[in-house]
Amino acid sequence: MKPKNSIEMKKLLLSALAIVALAFTSCTNDDEPPIAEATATCNDGIQNQGETGVDCGGPNCQPCTVATATCDDGIQNGDETGVDIGGSCAEIITVSGEISADTTWTADNIYILAGKVVVGVGKTLTIEPGTIIKGKAGSGSLASALIVQRGSKIMAVGTAEKPIIFTSEEDNIGVGQTAGTNLDETARGKWGGLIVLGRATGSFKNDVTEVQIEGIPADDTFGLYGPGDALNDDDNSGEMEYISIRHGGALIGEGNEINGLTLGSVGRGTKINHIEVVGNVDDGIEFFGGTVDASNLVVWAQGDDGLDIDQAYSGTIDNSLVIAGEASDHAFEIDGPEGSITGSFTLQNTTIVGSATAADGEYADYRSNAMGTTKNIYAIGFQAGKDVELDANDVAQNFLDGKLTFEAWQVVGFNNSIFSEKVLKDDAGNDVQSTIILDPTFTERAATWTTQVTAGAETVGADLSVFSWTYAYAKTGLSF
Repeated sequence: MKPKNSIEMKKLLLSALAIVALAFTSCTNDDEPPIAEATATCNDGIQNQGETGVDCGGPNCQPCTVATATCDDGIQNGDETGVDIGGSCAEIITVSGEISADTTWTADNIYILAGKVVVGVGKTLTIEPGTIIKGKAGSGSLASALIVQRGSKIMAVGTAEKPIIFTSEEDNIGVGQTAGTNLDETARGKWGGLIVLGRATGSFKNDVTEVQIEGIPADDTFGLYGPGDALNDDDNSGEMEYISIRHGGALIGEGNEINGLTLGSVGRGTKINHIEVVGNVDDGIEFFGGTVDASNLVVWAQGDDGLDIDQAYSGTIDNSLVIAGEASDHAFEIDGPEGSITGSFTLQNTTIVGSATAADGEYADYRSNAMGTTKNIYAIGFQAGKDVELDANDVAQNFLDGKLTFEAWQVVGFNNSIFSEKVLKDDAGNDVQSTIILDPTFTERAATWTTQVTAGAETVGADLSVFSWTYAYAKTGLSF
């Protein structure tokens, strides 16, 4: 028989060993707490407790795929592309017909133009910086366009960081973005374009006072431009700044497409600057009469002409860039008055970039009684054999009379030989006129304003630094 105190001692020893073992186990588990005991905070905007994203993912929070965005909490969560905007927080708003009240389009939504959307007379459409407007596909009477008719206004003022973007419904660009991923500069004709009309001077055939804008069917009276019975060269159609217009130029009839930006008799009270047009079927920007000034313009990969002037446009176009694509025609196409009213444009401080592959791809064509001044032009990248031409005797006579002038052209790879005088031809291609700029010829006289330079040595042309906000810059770096 063992002493009682010996038995008690053994019990005490076993108890002590059990306590030590328990203590050892507890210390080991303190370093690896069970996941089941951790609780993620799934609504605090912080990635914590096993989450793979902010307030979503991982074993302790709802998966991102089923997270519900909270669109008014100031936190980027759910499928938002920005703070409380984009994804399921963005509303897709389809617009058609007349805008009959003052209206504001906001950057947290995407607006779809379904057919022709017309700002009503006396009404103002305001578009916030960063807003995306998409045009539906369609041709003929179904072509989509935004039309600012006479007597209405557009206040579309973007910023370099938040440009206003007009594009195709096919473009996968989303709220808060400045570019999609599925369309490039070769995607043309996906929708119509932006058309602004006013009551400033225009010179029209038979001296009528108003005409229908190109690209809009004749029975749509909201397409009229020109002074009518209320001439106003100071007409104010609003403000357009930091706007990118992409993938437009839908066909409305044989050989009749909508320009990227069309300006019909727009008055000098209108502000137009920092405008980009990319991948339009027809012209990039066309001025039909009017007195408005425009600056800091970019046209890239247009299907016809970059900058087009017609019907005695009498404003100044300053600091512009035209970059030809494989389908482009002229960088400039310049026409003059069609009636007895005359007017004179100024086109200055512009860089034009030719295409190595375009079948046409000319520098410029001065036609139909063109009047005005083209100066401080830098040209690079054009193919041999491309020219700057006066295409008939009426234009040549304007040159002789000092109504059409050229100053300070600098050309990479070529000299004054790019300037040529042409004459009218009949249907069989035979000349029906003779040249009239003689002793010296137009080509010879061009030596007084043309200098051959090497790339990078130019002292004229556009200030390219102001175009860093553009889609063209993002894609090309504007490296020529």
